[in-house]
Amino acid sequence: MVKGCEGTMKCIHCQGTMNQGKAPIHIDRDGCHITIDSVPAWICGQCGEPLFEEQEVEAVQEIVKAVDEKCRLLRQSAQGYNDRHQGL
Repeated sequence: MVKGCEGTMKCIHCQGTMNQGKAPIHIDRDGCHITIDSVPAWICGQCGEPLFEEQEVEAVQEIVKAVDEKCRLLRQSAQGYNDRHQGL
């Protein structure tokens, strides 16, 4: 994000004006799919590119970390089930 001469924020991709709004985030990791529909962001009025501030990025990272841990536990549980029931 770049600040213009008049203090408005400009998009780093197209130099369009950034406006406060909300944008979705989609994350795919190790077979887990996370979608958060409405995250506060700066949205370019010209190209639509979202820019998330540090606070929102940190919150999303915490969510991903928690989901990663639960997915790891599920994979371990599934592997244990397969090991116990192999050859039945």
